[in-house]
Amino acid sequence: MPRLFGTDGVRGLANRDITVELALGLAQAAAVVLGKGRIADGRRASGRRPVAVVARDPRVSGEFIAAAVSAGLASSGVDVLDAGVIPTPAAAFLIGDVGADFGVMISASHNPAADNGIKFFAQGGAKLPDIVEDRIEQALADTKLAPTGIEAGRITRFADAEDRYVVHLLGTVKTRLDGLHVVLDCAHGAAAAVSPEVFTDAGARVTVIGADPDGTNINDGFGSTHLEAVAAAVREHGADLGIAHDGDADRCLAVDADGTVVDGDQIMAIIALAMKANGTLTDDTLVATVMSNLGLKVAMAEHDISVVETKVGDRYVLEALNERGLSLGGEQSGHVIMSEFATTGDGILTGLQLMCEMARTGRSLAELASVMTVYPQIMVNVTGVDRERLAANDAIASAVAQHTAELGESGRVLLRPSGTEPLVRVMVEATDQSTADRIAHELADLVRREIAV
Repeated sequence: MPRLFGTDGVRGLANRDITVELALGLAQAAAVVLGKGRIADGRRASGRRPVAVVARDPRVSGEFIAAAVSAGLASSGVDVLDAGVIPTPAAAFLIGDVGADFGVMISASHNPAADNGIKFFAQGGAKLPDIVEDRIEQALADTKLAPTGIEAGRITRFADAEDRYVVHLLGTVKTRLDGLHVVLDCAHGAAAAVSPEVFTDAGARVTVIGADPDGTNINDGFGSTHLEAVAAAVREHGADLGIAHDGDADRCLAVDADGTVVDGDQIMAIIALAMKANGTLTDDTLVATVMSNLGLKVAMAEHDISVVETKVGDRYVLEALNERGLSLGGEQSGHVIMSEFATTGDGILTGLQLMCEMARTGRSLAELASVMTVYPQIMVNVTGVDRERLAANDAIASAVAQHTAELGESGRVLLRPSGTEPLVRVMVEATDQSTADRIAHELADLVRREIAV
């Protein structure tokens, strides 16, 4: 039976995969696993009930899922602080800021509006390790906590949640953004209110697109998965750059003044060099995933910065940061973690720090991004296959080995099952695009033949 939790919580089609029953059950199970140190009546030994922050992005399904999660927690003796619609990194920050015991974010991130998801954060706002998620999944079948009468938890509106987060973000700004014009694409998502406010307060001139969420338009033609919208707006308004978030605003991708994409790898390269220069890049080391472009490793080596590689998923980047005591890591997709300020990827924070470096140096985004040469890369998503059979297929493994040998040190091949969608990702890098395209499509065709559903 496949694991319920993927690389970023539990995710699927709302009201088919992510149902009221599942949301209620997961919340009750999380209360058992994450609400530690209880005594018989459901309280902590200190006499205080456990506290959880619950937040969501603006998807219409988030309303009933959040209600089910809150009900499951409160019926288990957990006091709920309902933060409403806020970014995922805001929820993570608030858990630590108010000393909550854990938190729940209802979001499917960059996925279409029809999907939704449930992800949990531990005390302090850190994402859960696999072993704890497995314990929650196992606890779905166990006896639930059921304190009676006045021992049930309370559900309270977290009235100043957004204000606390805004103050936190502005506190990270060391160089004012006066004189810089940015187009913000909020993906009709959770950043629609917060991001424009923060960048404006930091001194930037702000033009906003994708900031009219109606519950059904999240990520629809806007945001970090549709960069053509922000690129067009930057050119139209003559802005210095554009910043695009995804639906829950834990990502940041950018475009320069010409509308050229600056991805998460390039953003990490810029921030890593800035942090090394000011002495805050711990051990002169960056954490990236196996999906990061080979050009990032080459650029970092040229500046005597080591790169530690992890599995795909910002949770694994965070684990490496914590284990090694490092300060910067992230993904090509735009999840960037700066552990001095955040416990998870934060798209608004990342955008602020990127613009701070532009303001500090007086250089354009294109100039800053030129520190890294992006190797030609192609990603093919193969659907209609059984991703669980990928690792055991000898024909696929043999083909990968053959193409890896063909590319040598000038490229690489990576096949992996998606942790959030029912597909296999085929990624190839090479010194020229035609070679990358050829190998990627050959492998994609093989995957379709070998492990078709």
